Amino acid sequence: MDTLLRALLAESPEYSHISLPATVAEKRELLRALMNVRPPKPLSPELMSLQDEELATQRDEKGVVEPDTIPVSPLNPKLRLWQGDITRLAADAIVNAANSQMLGCFVPLHKCIDNAIHSAAGMELREECARIMHEQGHAEPTGEAKITPAYNLPSKWVIHTVGPIVYGPAPTPKECTQLADCYRNCLELAAQKGVRSIAFCCISTGEFRFPNADAADIAVATVTTWLQTHPDTSIDCVIFNVFKETDLHIYEHLLGYQPD
Repeated sequence: MDTLLRALLAESPEYSHISLPATVAEKRELLRALMNVRPPKPLSPELMSLQDEELATQRDEKGVVEPDTIPVSPLNPKLRLWQGDITRLAADAIVNAANSQMLGCFVPLHKCIDNAIHSAAGMELREECARIMHEQGHAEPTGEAKITPAYNLPSKWVIHTVGPIVYGPAPTPKECTQLADCYRNCLELAAQKGVRSIAFCCISTGEFRFPNADAADIAVATVTTWLQTHPDTSIDCVIFNVFKETDLHIYEHLLGYQPD
């Protein structure tokens, strides 16, 4: 990892005062921070290989969670609920709550899901997103979605969607429609790729200020309706991934789970 860290530090003169940390944990934190702030640009195959080796080690240490180990909803056998780090899920596709630039979070070590997914996937993901956005030529509209390979994640694909930002005291009808569009468009892209399992994060909650309970209602209703109207879809497993206890309890109620 030292060779990779030195190369990334050498890319920017303002980092010349930074020395390599002593511990593995500190080195990993520095690597993540440097990845977070690095603009999309090529890295030599040798250095990319070192990054991939390190991220594979981190992936194995965290442990991979297979979709079929997650209990199904008592109300719908195609729906599941799992609390934890979405970057551990080996679903065919995981959904990233992106911003309109679609390049990942540039704030070092930020706690958002966009940062977590890009950090675990590796710098290849930002390069691929930059290529897509360059070809598109404009910011990603709210409610739309794009799909990319997942690189060093245990999933095969990452589907990036831009949820609505709630500015008022409650979501507007338009913002509710846009959030539902996020779920529908992600499912459509997943189905086009023949995906069988897909994991959704809690799109637009948190910093985008969509109320958690309202967002969950829209998520479950939209996914359920889509599955009912697409009986021949390849998708037979939809995981609602939550991190906070608040969201866990909301989804447990909606999906008919009995809390522990």
